[in-house]
Amino acid sequence: MTMKFEQTNEGNYLLDVTGYVCPHPQIYTKKALERIEPGDVLRVIFDNPSSGESISTMCENTGDEILEKKKEGGAFIWNIQKI
Repeated sequence: MTMKFEQTNEGNYLLDVTGYVCPHPQIYTKKALERIEPGDVLRVIFDNPSSGESISTMCENTGDEILEKKKEGGAFIWNIQKI
């Protein structure tokens, strides 16, 4: 189980925290958003359902926008735009 953060192309990043439980997905998401520029999009992949609540609340507090939420198999895939 390894956290993966990488730039996929210009203005787009991927954070894979599959296998981690709270609070780690939210903490890694916060740190990844701090590393990217406003307007960039971070795709977060996680499989702990309760992490969705904490990530959603964090985005409400920071003003970052969740552009898309989907579920594939047991994984949640969210696209978050840094504001």
